Amino acid sequence: MARSGIYKTDVKRARDVLLAQRVRPSVDAVRIALGNTGSKTTIHKYLKELEEEDVGPKEIGATISEALQDLVGRLAGQLQEEANVQINTVRAEQEAMERRYAESLAAARQEADQWQTRAQRLEQALAGEQSVHAQTREALQRETVLRHTAEQHAADLKERLAENDLHLQSLEDKHRHAREALEHYRQSTKEQREQEQRRHEHQVHQLQAELRLAQQAVVVKQEEVTRLNQDGVRLVSDLSHAQKGLYDAQTQLRQLEQKVETLQGVEQRAAMLAAQLQDRDRQIKAMTERMTAVAAQSDALETRHRALELELVTTQAKLDTQRVIADELRQYVIKATQATGHMSDMQGPSS
Repeated sequence: MARSGIYKTDVKRARDVLLAQRVRPSVDAVRIALGNTGSKTTIHKYLKELEEEDVGPKEIGATISEALQDLVGRLAGQLQEEANVQINTVRAEQEAMERRYAESLAAARQEADQWQTRAQRLEQALAGEQSVHAQTREALQRETVLRHTAEQHAADLKERLAENDLHLQSLEDKHRHAREALEHYRQSTKEQREQEQRRHEHQVHQLQAELRLAQQAVVVKQEEVTRLNQDGVRLVSDLSHAQKGLYDAQTQLRQLEQKVETLQGVEQRAAMLAAQLQDRDRQIKAMTERMTAVAAQSDALETRHRALELELVTTQAKLDTQRVIADELRQYVIKATQATGHMSDMQGPSS
């Protein structure tokens, strides 16, 4: 009894079963047929003893067939191992490339999403800034119109003020001429009275007549003086109104100057907003170029993925071809073995 606890008869029975199934009775095949029990050394020893016990041409043909089958099996196994190694290598490379591609694609997509989000925020901010800029522009236009209107109104007020000044100057000139005329009349009347007092009494009648005339003239002059005083009062009133209009015009002019200063600040704010809009446009252009580069990188990774798939398909086709060749070689060896066995059977009776 062997050390593994199996008998030679067990090995022979397993060997016969494998031969009946057209399977080469190798040490591993016999051990598997025995239920993965027994020592390989013992199984090899029993198989060698069984081969030595088998004699005759048929046994020689069977030995050749087994050798060819063993050769074909080893070649097929070697081809299968090499193909498996290549397939595993290609698959490992493809899996690694797919992982890198997936990671790169995920990172690119995440970065693209981030850039897209930033672009959307910038577009919203740009839209808000454009809306504010449009509102500011409209306000600036309204203020410009108001400014021109106010300037025109101020110019009109200045013209009216100049006209009032001229009219006031004219009234003052008239008033001065009236006072001068009245003073001259008073002086002339005084001189005339002095001359009349120095005249002789014989000119009394003449003086009385002249006095009446003078009195009449005085009445007329007094009426003129009264009228001139009334004109002076009216001129003073007109002068007060003109001064009030001048004060109102100066107040409106100061308000217009304040509005002009405010409009200058608005213009500066509009210029700053325009510069910010240009900066936003440049940022959006840079983000667009970055997204284009990410898309190009994604296309390159996709092309590499397709190349790996094509390489895998090519390798699979080579493996299928090698399997077909191995099957054809196995079939050829089996046919050659059967032919050799048939020739051995024919040579046995003749000998």
